[in-house]
Amino acid sequence: MRDAMHKLGSDTSKINPLVPVDLVIDHSVQVDVTRSENAVQANMELEFQRNKERFSFLKWGSSAFRNMLVVPPGSGIVHQVNLEYLGRLVFNTDGILYPDSVVGTDSHTTMIDGLGVAGWGVGGIEAEAAMLGQPMSMVLPGVVGFQLSGKLRNGVTATDLVLTVTQMLRKHGVVGKFVEFYGDGMGELSLADRATIANMSPEYGATMGFFPVDHVTLQYLKLTGRSDETVAMIESYLRANNMFVDYDEARTFLPLQFFLFKTPQQKRVYSSYLELNLAEVEPCISGPKRPHDRVPLREMKADWNSCLNNKVGFKGFAVPKEAQGKVAKFSFHGQPAELKHGSVVIAAITSCTNTSNPSVMLGAGLVAKKACELGLQVKPWIKTSLAPGSGVVTKYLLQSGLQEYLNKQGFHIVGYGCTTCIGNSGDLDESVASAISENDIIAAAVLSGNRNFEGRVHALTRANYLASPPLVVAYALAGTVDIDFDKEPIGTGKDGKSVYFNDIWPSTEEVAEAVQSSVLPNMFKSTYEAITKGNPMWNQLSVPSSTMYSWDPISTYIHEPPYFKNMTMEPPGAHGVKDAYCLLNFGDSITTDHISPAGSIQKDSPAAKFLLDRGVERKDFNSYGSRRGNDEVMARGTFANIRLVNKLLNGEVGPKTIHVPTGEKLYVFDAAMRYKDAGHDTIVLAGAEYGSGSSRDWAAKGPMLLGVKAVIAKSFERIHRSNLVGMGIIPLCFKSGEDADTLGLTGHERYTIDLPRKIDEIRPGQDVTVTTDNGKSFTCTVRFDTEVIN
Repeated sequence: MRDAMHKLGSDTSKINPLVPVDLVIDHSVQVDVTRSENAVQANMELEFQRNKERFSFLKWGSSAFRNMLVVPPGSGIVHQVNLEYLGRLVFNTDGILYPDSVVGTDSHTTMIDGLGVAGWGVGGIEAEAAMLGQPMSMVLPGVVGFQLSGKLRNGVTATDLVLTVTQMLRKHGVVGKFVEFYGDGMGELSLADRATIANMSPEYGATMGFFPVDHVTLQYLKLTGRSDETVAMIESYLRANNMFVDYDEARTFLPLQFFLFKTPQQKRVYSSYLELNLAEVEPCISGPKRPHDRVPLREMKADWNSCLNNKVGFKGFAVPKEAQGKVAKFSFHGQPAELKHGSVVIAAITSCTNTSNPSVMLGAGLVAKKACELGLQVKPWIKTSLAPGSGVVTKYLLQSGLQEYLNKQGFHIVGYGCTTCIGNSGDLDESVASAISENDIIAAAVLSGNRNFEGRVHALTRANYLASPPLVVAYALAGTVDIDFDKEPIGTGKDGKSVYFNDIWPSTEEVAEAVQSSVLPNMFKSTYEAITKGNPMWNQLSVPSSTMYSWDPISTYIHEPPYFKNMTMEPPGAHGVKDAYCLLNFGDSITTDHISPAGSIQKDSPAAKFLLDRGVERKDFNSYGSRRGNDEVMARGTFANIRLVNKLLNGEVGPKTIHVPTGEKLYVFDAAMRYKDAGHDTIVLAGAEYGSGSSRDWAAKGPMLLGVKAVIAKSFERIHRSNLVGMGIIPLCFKSGEDADTLGLTGHERYTIDLPRKIDEIRPGQDVTVTTDNGKSFTCTVRFDTEVIN
């Protein structure tokens, strides 16, 4: 943008954040080294080797722009850092007090809602506009009231609760809505429990999962090292403005300010209601392919076997009956090993969702301790890892003495950042990878993350289950998801007796005692006092002091993006779509991971060819997430997910499509370039929930670079719809009851979209006509949702 301003002869210093910006570098660490006391250092060294150019660019930005704080790599995950340190709750600017609010370029920004700060995820396009002082425009959302009552049963975790809530809200339908939690059950939830629920707002589809400020919030602020004076100021301000919930007082006002009520028990007015008795929550996991496909633990074995039998889909792998008992025997570093369908090959305690919660983290340590004492051991070929969201976790695990037992089970700390949950799980051992590939094994990953979409966690784990950290340890010990924990032993103890799930599972009281004695305020203070000081590798990076960035034309990490190169003082105006070809024809639940994967770069992909042609060795490919500063790599990575299901391929799975004019099967990037070179526009057909998942702006930037002009879907997730508009791609919705199949669209047609050519003739939610070259015509709703067209 500064380059564009310079070319237009204007003042480049105007391109500068006008609101405070906190940038936490947390998505580049990869799980290369595991099961080692030196894993953190070794992985960080590899992280800096791979990302030196990118880190230098970000460090340059920290000095080139005002009003911007950069938290260096190795410090933690942005949402946990925000919760424990950055979140203000109330701003005090020169004596003027006002409520904290935040938008973040990651959908799990909603974690801060658990602290009572209004915040949600947006795409990078919206965030950049907000940074430059532009107001955010949105349709006034409906507010869903979610009443909590009762108390969690003994042994039930916050993760079990959030997976239950996620399933309930996804079923209820809360896309584009706010959810507010209230009720007597609130007092039974710690702040960390609330943050866990708020964190997974994107998984249940809500813009925000909000918890009003109360005494629990104030206690957490003190625990995490906020000063007594600051906490007193926050409480006074919120009380004075009727934004504090106090169940001991007669009068209170909810922060969302939709209604006034006299007692906490008085009926509240919401757009719709849900209710959950916490006592009804039971241990569970979610998977194998979506976060809201919850499976009660007691039903897991039966559900797994159903998945093997079911046709390929969200709950199916279509494994023939005769192949379901297959055993793949192999040698793991000289030790005999075997894998079956459902064998766990990745067990990862990861992600801000759970590593911010001391109860589940210490619970995992207690499971490891009990297992060690009984003589159980995780198989060495299972890739185990522990990646906390902040350094505080390490401190309390060491204080409790439980890190020792996690280490003994292979859960050494591997780094501080997003790892397996984002797809940075690293390579599996070659012998394990070969055993899976050569025998077509449906291998499993169990992780304490928030997303388990196909192809995200690892290319070789087709079954991926979300679970609490203690359950991650339990499944690692069992070595398989094909187990009934109620009836089958996890293993054999040192005394030769069978060890069952209940033998290693800690009680709620045991966990509470560990939290009380191990999680201390000085841990937060000492961790965050040093957070912006960086580490030796970061501090040694030398960067220029210029206000304009010097682009390196041969860099494969940082490349000058094309968006502003031909910018003019006047915008080009609206455009319709004429005789466009269909690039891809999708069904339901196409995620941003399908559109723009963040994980590993496959060896035979267009992105791999691009890197190889420029002298990058395969071992240095890194991930799409780490190369997002290079549009040439990311364009080639668009629709590159290996689990992509495109109806044009008639059942074949993979990142390819049919080039309609010739009938050739090509990589999506190659087909798109054929269309662009011939001067043809393209569109995408899709089903419901298109663009769910991460708030990944590359899922809009990439299709724009491929020449996609419109997406016609049954419905869109909020952030992705906005990102598409920001990149000039028209989001269109089929009318209720219609979709590509009911209209008889195959994707082999050419499409013309009759959009008004004058901006002032375009209205939010207006209908337009779409016609095809074979005589079909249908009406769609344009998803420009506000007057400012976002």
